[in-house]
Amino acid sequence: MARRVAAGLVVLWAAATAAYLALLAAPGNTVDSIVGDGADTPQIRAQIVTEWGLDRPPVVQYLDYLWRLAGGDLGRSYLLQRPVAEVIGEQLAPTATLAVAAAGLGVLLAVVVAVGTTGRRRRWPRRVSSAAELLLVSTPPFLIGIVLLSVLSFRYGLFPVAGDQGPAALVLPTLTLALPIAGLLAQVLRDGLDRALDEPFVLTARARGVRERAVLLRHALRHALLPTVTLAGWLFGVLLGGAVVVEQVFGRPGLGQVTLSAVTSKDMPVVLAVVTLSAAVYVLVNTAADLTCLLVDPRLRRS
Repeated sequence: MARRVAAGLVVLWAAATAAYLALLAAPGNTVDSIVGDGADTPQIRAQIVTEWGLDRPPVVQYLDYLWRLAGGDLGRSYLLQRPVAEVIGEQLAPTATLAVAAAGLGVLLAVVVAVGTTGRRRRWPRRVSSAAELLLVSTPPFLIGIVLLSVLSFRYGLFPVAGDQGPAALVLPTLTLALPIAGLLAQVLRDGLDRALDEPFVLTARARGVRERAVLLRHALRHALLPTVTLAGWLFGVLLGGAVVVEQVFGRPGLGQVTLSAVTSKDMPVVLAVVTLSAAVYVLVNTAADLTCLLVDPRLRRS
């Protein structure tokens, strides 16, 4: 645990440092980058200099920036005239709901498809599933979203076209993000199941008269889950980036709207906060995935 926490802190430090260097590398001086397209007055510039410590040596500025981040101070948006934490906090729940729903659905679909197409008697379902998985993995999520909108919303009117009104509005964005994840995870999980079914413990279970379905679900599936869990933790970080685009396609509120607005209006404090928040979520999810691997395979706890 100590090693995992230390590694996570290093990742957070690297992400915060990269964001800070991007701020310094932006055209113009640092005050211009922080002001962005907002109001530009001598009073606001003096406030920025004081808040960011720009009148002190560069090393002190950098250390002060890290110290404020460690304390949860994300700064202030001078374009919106609001604290950045407040701006992000208002839009965090819709994005988190979408990401969690897509991750859960993607994992569920992957397990169902992989288990249902594993076995020597399932050649044709396996070929069809493999082709569909390759197609989903190769297709950009926003294109999947447009196709779902065209068919299920515009033609049949089954789901709302845009907005965040009720659970029905969450279905298509969730499917858009979940289908590519399910396609990739299903391929990895099926490959793990194929290898697990060739292990000696499976032969022993079959010799004891255990049914093939029970062998697959009770023995082989748990053995094959390790690479899938590890990959799922990485894919959750990808979900955050995909959610930004998908929220634009479906007109949903969330961090996608905030990020796009911050980038186009050069609101650098908000951009820095989004980068740091994404890194923090990525670290937390991958740490949880590592701990889940310890629960799935007890041998890792003894190694």
